Amino acid sequence: MAGHSKFKNIMHRKGAQDKKRSAMFSKLSREITVAAKMGMPDPDMNPRLRAAINAAKAQSMPKDNIQRAIDKASANEGDEYEEIRYEGYGPGGVALIVEALTDNRNRTATNVRTAFSKNGGNLGASGAVSHGFERLGLIVYPASVGDEEKVLEAAMEAGADDIQSGDDEHEIWTAAEDLHGVASTLEKSLGEAETVKLAWKPNLTVDVAEGDAQTLFKLIDALDDDDDVQTVWGNYEVSDEVMEKLG
Repeated sequence: MAGHSKFKNIMHRKGAQDKKRSAMFSKLSREITVAAKMGMPDPDMNPRLRAAINAAKAQSMPKDNIQRAIDKASANEGDEYEEIRYEGYGPGGVALIVEALTDNRNRTATNVRTAFSKNGGNLGASGAVSHGFERLGLIVYPASVGDEEKVLEAAMEAGADDIQSGDDEHEIWTAAEDLHGVASTLEKSLGEAETVKLAWKPNLTVDVAEGDAQTLFKLIDALDDDDDVQTVWGNYEVSDEVMEKLG
């Protein structure tokens, strides 16, 4: 994790996802189907679907898989999924927000609660931690699109609110309602983004010590392993030194 941008600490690292590509494709397919059902099956007319397809492409999901997920929605096939948000605390007082898409609320609630309780956390009530986060739009580009000055200029012209550049990527933050407008404008100057999604950005972050970090990552991995969990957000920062010790 050393050298990675802050967002790599805020949204759980992609490395674990790469080891579970099949499970990740399943989650991406679920999001594509839900997005297509909620709006038009045409990504040009459906910002959420477009974002879901972009996320799938970023994980090298085959085009056939993406199209099947869209076709399933168009044919009104598959399960009906419900969007649920869980909130709680992990080791070291870290606040976590867990976003899920489920066809069985009881199953998902039980699994999420178990993951928290077995890994030093406590699941809270709705609203327990979200007050410490902002709901914003996030657009991510690889560092290869250009230097910070180029991306900053493009982002400001597109109407973005903030940009954070690291060694690996540029994170562009917008108001939630401006996300897809800014993303569409940026695409004309910078090309297709790696990530376009609504995000939970913490107002304050918590530095996590080595012992707590190890348990925290076990908790996040347990949540990631659940098929119903789509994304885990947190307000934690882990230093490069601690990440190097954890390997």
